Amino acid sequence: MIAELLPEAVVSVWRRDDTEPVTLFPEEAAAVARAVGGRQREFATVRLCARLALRRLGLPETPLAPGARGEPPWPQGVAGSMTHCAGYRAAALARTADVLSLGIDAEPAAPLPEGVLDQVSLPGERRHLDTLTARTPGVPWDRLLFSAKESVFKTWYPLTRRELGFDEASVAFEPAPDPRGHTGAFTARLLVPGPVAGDARHDHFTGRWLVREGLVLTAIALTR
Repeated sequence: MIAELLPEAVVSVWRRDDTEPVTLFPEEAAAVARAVGGRQREFATVRLCARLALRRLGLPETPLAPGARGEPPWPQGVAGSMTHCAGYRAAALARTADVLSLGIDAEPAAPLPEGVLDQVSLPGERRHLDTLTARTPGVPWDRLLFSAKESVFKTWYPLTRRELGFDEASVAFEPAPDPRGHTGAFTARLLVPGPVAGDARHDHFTGRWLVREGLVLTAIALTR
C-alpha cells in the first residue's frame, strides 16, 4: 500500500509479518542484542525490506544500524525511510538525483491514547481535526496527524541533522474520494526555517495518506 503514496522514482518494499529468515550484519545485530524477541524480528524484517529495495535500485546490501535518532546510514546517493508497526513493515528508497529526502510512517488505525493528542498538536490542528471528524468520522484523524508528523520528521532530519518538535510544523489534510478506503493529501507548514536542499529552501512538505486494512500510512517524497 505504501507504493500508492509515492512517486514512480521511489522503490518500496513491505511485509505484513516476520516469517522470512533474515541474517543481520554484525553492526545491526549488536543494535538489538538486548531487545525482546518481537523487537528483534521487526527490526530484521524492515531491514530485509530495505535490502530488497537496494537491490531493485541496483545497489549492494549494506549494514543499516540505527543512528542517534534511529536513522539508517543509507549509501551515498540514496534517500530512504523505514517504518514498522503491528502488522506492517516497509522501506522506501530513491536516488537523490530524483528525490532529496523521504519520510514514511505506518500506524495502527486506532485513536491515540488519551492525552497524547494535546502533546503532539497545535490548537489550530485540533480545530482542523474536529472539522474533519464531523465530516468523516470513520478516520482516526488524531492518529493520522501523529503519523504525518512522524513522516515530516523523517524527511526533515536527514537534511538538517536537527530535532523538529511536534509544535514546529502545522499539518492540514485534504481528503479525496476512494472506494477502497480513505485517502488524500496533506501539507506540513514548517514553523521554523526550512532546510535548504536542491538549491532551494523548503518551508513546507507535501505528502499523501491512506487509511485501509487497519492501518494508517503517510508518506512524503521531497522531489527535485
